[in-house]
This record gives sequence, C-alpha cells and structure tokens, in this order.
Amino acid sequence: MQSFYEATVTRSSAFAPLDGRRSAHVCIIGGGLAGLSTALGLAERGVEDVVVLEAQQVGFGASGRNGGFVFGGYSLDCADLLKTLGPTRARELYALTTDAVELMRKRIARYRIDCDATDAGVILANWFDEPARLEAQRRLMRDSFGVDWEPIVADELAAQLKTSRYHGGLFERNAFHFHPLKYVLGVAAAAAQAGVTIHERSPVVGLRRDGAGFVVETSQGALDARHVVMAGGGYARNVYARVERAVLPIATYVMATEPLGERLHDAIATRAAVYDTRFAFDYYRPLPDTRILWGGRISVRDREPEAIARLLRQDLLKVYPQLRDVRIEHAWGGLMSYARHKMPQIGQSTDGVWYAVGFGGHGMAPTTVSGELLAAAICGERPVPDAFASFGLTRTYGALGLAAAQLTYTAMQTRDALAARRRPTRPVA
Repeated sequence: MQSFYEATVTRSSAFAPLDGRRSAHVCIIGGGLAGLSTALGLAERGVEDVVVLEAQQVGFGASGRNGGFVFGGYSLDCADLLKTLGPTRARELYALTTDAVELMRKRIARYRIDCDATDAGVILANWFDEPARLEAQRRLMRDSFGVDWEPIVADELAAQLKTSRYHGGLFERNAFHFHPLKYVLGVAAAAAQAGVTIHERSPVVGLRRDGAGFVVETSQGALDARHVVMAGGGYARNVYARVERAVLPIATYVMATEPLGERLHDAIATRAAVYDTRFAFDYYRPLPDTRILWGGRISVRDREPEAIARLLRQDLLKVYPQLRDVRIEHAWGGLMSYARHKMPQIGQSTDGVWYAVGFGGHGMAPTTVSGELLAAAICGERPVPDAFASFGLTRTYGALGLAAAQLTYTAMQTRDALAARRRPTRPVA
C-alpha cells in the first residue's frame, strides 16, 4: 500500500541530483522539515548560496509520513522539561514551539501552501477514569507554561467522540492539523523560489573538514561548503557518526480508512485532532474527504503495510467498534529519530557541524523551531539557546539502545493496560 500522503500529492517537478563539484555557503543534509525550515529561514534572512541535499525525495522521511498534528511542546513531557530546566528556561523552550505553530500558519498564508490545514484544535482524551490526571495536566500547563487547555466534561466529549473509551478531555485551541507532505513540498517550493538549490537523489557518502569549511561528497558529486547542517533524521546512515549515534531510528505506524461520508459522524463529530492520555497512545483525525487517519504504536520493527493495517485496525475497533466493516485503504510506517532524553538535539558540534535531529513523535513545530534557531545562529543573529545544550548528543548504543527502547515501550503499554482495568468503562452518553 502507498501512503495516503504520497497518493494525494503531485510532485510537479523533481529536483535534479548533484552532479560534479560546486561550492555553497551552507550545505544542509536532509530534505525533511528540519532541513527545509533551516533553508527557508536562511533565505528569508537574505542568505544566498544555500544547498539542500536529499538522499531520496523531499519529505521522504518522517516529515512526510506523520500524523499531521501541529501543536506546542516536545516529545519530552512538559513536567519532565520543567523538572530538568527549571521554570524560566522550560517556559522559554516551550514558547519557541508555540511561536513555531504561529510561524507555520503565517508561512501557509504567505506562500499559499495548499496543505488541507484544519485550524480546529487538538483534544487530549482521558483513557482513564481518573479526573486528577487531566486536572494535573491542565494546572501544569496553565501555571508553568502560561497555556490554558480547556476542560471537556465526559458527556460533552462523548457528543463529539462516539465511544465509551474516554472520560473527559482537554482542548488545546492553539493547534491545527494538516497534510504534512503537502506542507513540506510547499516549504521546499518556497525555499527554491527564494534561491535555495535543492538536489534530490543525492545521498551523502562522505563528510570531512577542509580548512575553514567542509567537503560533502555525494554519490555523483561533491560540495565545498562554509557551513554544514546535519538534518537527516532517522534515515541518515554513515554520514556523520557524532549525530547518528545519538539518535535511535524508531518506527511508528499510520493508516487511513476509506472515505466514510455521513458515517464519519457516527464516530467522530468534531474537526479537531485527537490523542489520548496513555504512554502508548492512539492519535487520529478526520480528513477533509471524510476518511479517518489513525496512527499509533512505536516499534524497532519497520513492518509491512498489511501488518500495520491489521494492528492499527485492532486499535481503531477498540475505540470505535461501530466501524468494524470499514475498509483500510492506506497503511504505512516510517522511522523517527529519538534521543534517549526525548528532546530534539539542536546546536553545533565541536568540529563545527550544525545539527537538528531527534524530534521523535512530536516534530512539526520543533523542526520549525530548529530551522529558525539554526538560521539565526548561522547568520550571527543570535546563538542557539543554552538550554538545548542540556540535551546534547547523548549516545544511544545502537542495538542495545533499540532493545531498551522496545522494553520500555512494552512495559509502559502493560502499565497503561493495568491502570485501565482498574476502572470501569463509562457508558456512551
């Protein structure tokens, strides 16, 4: 099966591979949203001679395969962010992501990016019959981060989500959802229009220091660059070890149903996107053509589409059994880059290479943050905030790290299942 996103885009023109040798002021490795946001940020600041190298096609990795949620925060829980950094620096880092949400809205309007943007907010639905979970989260966000997530009582939520699985929720109004691949292609087009050179089918096979700059070698050419940005995400291999060994390539899964027409409202009577309060949560949203896009689970295994469809269909039916006869038309997986500390790694290595990786499953706004921060730093406008140095290039230890990640995920799944069994499921209102 092809991903729903790839099946619904038209790539108007391919970007030619790098052929031969040339020079650039900035070379960006990776044509996902982190790399392209950096390129566009540089172009918007008047920087010329910026080149993006992409091994496959623009948006090939997690940037073009994800759930399409755009909201504040990082993969690291806000409570843990607060614990690690303290109130001032934690709030500053969180504010960067809410600023990025607004910047993405502005870019969609400015560059006329047709990406099915649905500005209807996001619902955090409580899987557990424990109101204290929601109240603690709401209080944390209000008191420590200045954000008021609006409570949704159980009956009100049941009117929007026709399921017995949830026990109230919180509504994050300053959030939207969209077609991420259309957005990434729109950012690429805007960057190219502003003078950025993009080369697809140009895998980097070598990166070395050369005097005051770097030489970046591809399968067909080479680039002499003053600055290099490593933004390869979960698919980068054998390019720059310092970054690659600091992230784990973790798979996640997504599917899309057939168009449901009026039946959509038998399950979902809201335009908001939804995720739940478990560690191993479901995330889903209604699409403009009345499909449901459904994602969830993480794994060290990149499964085949048929297996993904089977697993996610089981998850869908646990929440919406009334959709048991609905067909799954698209199912796909993809690799995210996760750091052990669950925060993005944004900064500059001791040898001068800039990097933006480790966005995990919460990447749309933070990748935009990374682009703005690196563009500003490369221009000399301002340095990357010191707080990101608290989450550096911590080694993940390869196969051992992957095994530990899988064990942690399985343990948390078990914990959530036991917690849910301790509480009765509420009847549908």
